[in-house]
Amino acid sequence: MTANPSASPAWATLTASAAVVPDIRSMIDADPERPIRSTVSAAGITLDYSRQRITPEALDSLITLADQQGVFTRRAAMFAGEHINVTEDRAVLHTALRLPREATLVVDGVDVVAEVHEVLDRMGRFANAVRNGDWRGATGKRINAVVNIGIGGSDLGPAMAYDALRNYSKREMTFRFVSNVDPTDLSEAICDLDPARTLFVIASKTFSTLETMTNGQAARSWLVAALGEKAVAKHFVAVSTNTELVEAFGIDRANMFGFWDWVGGRYSMDAAIGLSTMIAIGPKGFAAMLAGFRAMDTHFATEPAARNLPVLMGLLAVWNRNFLDINTNAVLPYSQYLSRFPAYLQQLTMESNGKSIRLDGSAVTYETGAIVWGEPGTNGQHSFYQLIHQGTSPVACDIIVIAQSDNPLGDQQKILIANALAQAAVLSRGRTLDEVTSDGTEAALAPHKVMPGNRPTTVLSASQLDPFTLGALIALYEHSVFVQGALWGINSFDQWGVELGKKVALGILSVINGQGDAASLDAATRHSIAVISEQGAS
Repeated sequence: MTANPSASPAWATLTASAAVVPDIRSMIDADPERPIRSTVSAAGITLDYSRQRITPEALDSLITLADQQGVFTRRAAMFAGEHINVTEDRAVLHTALRLPREATLVVDGVDVVAEVHEVLDRMGRFANAVRNGDWRGATGKRINAVVNIGIGGSDLGPAMAYDALRNYSKREMTFRFVSNVDPTDLSEAICDLDPARTLFVIASKTFSTLETMTNGQAARSWLVAALGEKAVAKHFVAVSTNTELVEAFGIDRANMFGFWDWVGGRYSMDAAIGLSTMIAIGPKGFAAMLAGFRAMDTHFATEPAARNLPVLMGLLAVWNRNFLDINTNAVLPYSQYLSRFPAYLQQLTMESNGKSIRLDGSAVTYETGAIVWGEPGTNGQHSFYQLIHQGTSPVACDIIVIAQSDNPLGDQQKILIANALAQAAVLSRGRTLDEVTSDGTEAALAPHKVMPGNRPTTVLSASQLDPFTLGALIALYEHSVFVQGALWGINSFDQWGVELGKKVALGILSVINGQGDAASLDAATRHSIAVISEQGAS
């Protein structure tokens, strides 16, 4: 049985602490050393949680609760390759994807490290061949465009990483990412490309994912119409484990890059799913990204809880969700290169911890899984920050700051950093009525300018956004999600809600195609099909 954390003495202590916790402003002003004590660094990333609404005593109680709930025991089991994904009877070994070549980790009788590096080596040879022109299309032309076709973790990770590391990419090549089965997505991605110079990477473990393979077949038709059937093998590669379907598509099995059932889709961007990333930044850049992942993995596995970045972030997320009743977390990167990072974290966090059943099958009786969203600063400041500052629902915030710009232009980086720190200050401290009126604001207008503050805010910073730093940043959030799920006693590594939607969609599709039994659908669905059909759906 998995213990119910809300029934533990530590939970009761934390509930009592939350009822009397001071506001953020008063805690910072009363203790000038608080920011220093609340700042921790690892793998090139600095975490400052001094603007979180928590006392040192409450943090100690959270660590005690985590220990009581077996979080650290479960952490060791994950790294050891035990089958902690109990609903699917699988190990959870995304951390093995970045182990060094000389390491050994035997799981179910297989040295998984050797297998990982065999795939990485094949990826490296292929990526170099595309980058240096040794791999050419069917007409002999060099490839100058790569289109990654996937969905979920097979799209969000590579797309985010490409945007984040665009400055390290091969600039003379174009990279596009297609995920939506809406035909517009693929059409817009390929409309200005030359089929003779385009390479498609189809990323689907089973090679049967409806959206991905629908887009893949459409891309295949586009290519065949221009170059003929024999061209497929020179313009398509697969990230999959289904050799039969890959070969039936026309892809040579030598150009199929596999991964394993112990890698969840949302944790797979550093596996073969990252093939397009490796082509973009090169094998050396990809290796540097893996080194960043590994540095944070090592820190998470070995550092004491009170100085452990992922543990602290995970426990603070639990504190905000369960004890301060904050159900949403805004991720606010002050870096245009990280514009897709909030979307990536949406899947990582909400698909992992959007659960209401504990590992033992019993119902959860407490909140889990915050809603994650965000946009890069400073754009968001002129959009939704108004609600964060003065809305009725408190929002916890992660502000991400990159100290050095890869594209220095005058004082713009200084302005960007000033905005990030200003938002951190106002979100956490607010602005009182006395402060508003002291600048001469009329009494009638003054209440409209009051900012309540007290919004829990974490500032994450790094010197620069290079492949190593990106890897470390992703691993930080991966392990924070793990800590939250382990404390809540849920399985962060399955996604049955996603699977059900896929199954139901296939049934509806058969009815739309005139092949299924409409009576099997509910009345509302039948009505919607009829209405949309009348509107011209085809």
